[in-house]
Amino acid sequence: MVKITATAKVPANEKKGTKELGPCTVSVNTGKDVKEMVALFGDEAVKSNAEANWIVTLQSNIRAGLKRGETPEQIQERLKDAKMGVAQKGAKVDPVQAYLAQFQSATPEEQKKMLADLQSRAAKK
Repeated sequence: MVKITATAKVPANEKKGTKELGPCTVSVNTGKDVKEMVALFGDEAVKSNAEANWIVTLQSNIRAGLKRGETPEQIQERLKDAKMGVAQKGAKVDPVQAYLAQFQSATPEEQKKMLADLQSRAAKK
């Protein structure tokens, strides 16, 4: 068995008028490896915790893809064979397709602004 520590604090929030709380550090027992963790906490607890962490990792990958202009289909294709604990390679994104995807998901007002911006840039050349 080994001990691990975790430290956290609540940052101040000027808008809400709250002060920083903490930091606070706690120490807890854990296993030195997966086998010992399963013995201490049970396989279901270890599995659910691992999956919860993996979901956060997948969500981060999804957000990054959306910010790059990937479509949900492109993101699914990139992540379909993802393996827990293995870093995902950055996707190569076609900038034209990314802009078209962004345009398609934009509101009509945003689309008008995008078209105006393109026309303005085209006129400058």
